[in-house]
Amino acid sequence: MARLSQRVKTVLKIVLTVGIIFLSCLAAMGTLVLLVFGHALYALPLLLIPAIIPMMWIRNKKKYAACYCAAFVLFALVFGINLGMTLYEEKITIDVTPNIRTYEYLPFTEDSKIVKLDSQTLKLTENLPVIDGATAAFPVYSAFVNAVYPDTTELYDGVFEYHSTDEGYEMLAEKKTDIFIGAQPSKEQIEYAKKCGTTFEYTQIGWEAFVFIVHKDNPIETLTPEQIRGIYSGEITNWNQVGGRNTKIEPFQRDAGSGSQSMMLRFMGDTPIVDAEVETVQGMGGMVEWVVDYQNKAGSIGYSFRYYIEGIVQHPDIKMLAVDGVAPTVENIVNHRYPIVAPVFAVTYAENTNQNVDKLIDWMLSEEGQYIIEEIGYVGMGD
Repeated sequence: MARLSQRVKTVLKIVLTVGIIFLSCLAAMGTLVLLVFGHALYALPLLLIPAIIPMMWIRNKKKYAACYCAAFVLFALVFGINLGMTLYEEKITIDVTPNIRTYEYLPFTEDSKIVKLDSQTLKLTENLPVIDGATAAFPVYSAFVNAVYPDTTELYDGVFEYHSTDEGYEMLAEKKTDIFIGAQPSKEQIEYAKKCGTTFEYTQIGWEAFVFIVHKDNPIETLTPEQIRGIYSGEITNWNQVGGRNTKIEPFQRDAGSGSQSMMLRFMGDTPIVDAEVETVQGMGGMVEWVVDYQNKAGSIGYSFRYYIEGIVQHPDIKMLAVDGVAPTVENIVNHRYPIVAPVFAVTYAENTNQNVDKLIDWMLSEEGQYIIEEIGYVGMGD
């Protein structure tokens, strides 16, 4: 019996030793993963697990059992915390695509949401200008294509393109496209064009409102321009400072080079914008989803363009704020009451020799072109 009992103890010790070595390997891998992803604080306890192997030979079995159990609990706790953080991050991770469902706004399709007009004054059949644009402007220039281009034109066929603002201006600067429809470029995009030997030219074809968005549960309805600058400069950090709840403000920003970020920097003027505390948001759709879903929903604020929010996204949980008590409506853009407006440009380059570019620009300013712009929901130049 004594020999059997000793053998059982030996086998048990071997099994436990192997188990602890296995846990130690897991701890080492877990430590590496946590360190790679910047969670060094949680990685430190895992480093203690390999140290318990020598405890297998402690004579006091109670001390051994206590040490082993403590190490196992510590490992389980750290693993649980890390797993919980991972699941939580997955829960609040926002799907930033698509910014627009382009298939809903394609030309020459029966169920397209674009304004359909068959131009009676301009039809292009050759030397077609390569047209591109910003996300919010996609329905506009898709309708232009539908009106004056051949009905064989398709998205990404080398003539009708969609690359959003940052890449779109890069391609225009490199003279890979002829016309870009959207907000004006950033200083960096203009400088890049100069390096490419390209001179941007701007033709305004409409007006749009630059808007600030919050979750519908946020009781704030209006802010002043000074309050908005205070929020994005870091001077105002809690909604109770502007008449709201005692909730920390989470001001989201767009990625550099996007049309809305360039507009935001122009709006801020000489007031420096604070570094994004959470992260910058890729894509206009991402801005909406972050404001809707990020942690304390009532604490978030972001920005975009009115038509994108009202005409494309139409998210039921998003609210556009008034500025100085004036809502960003078409009427208030027309009567110049809404204080933050942005021109919509058709941007070309001076070195272009394609005569159809000028013809198309002139047509955009014609009665037909302005009809499309206004029917889509923008404000035309005549207004």
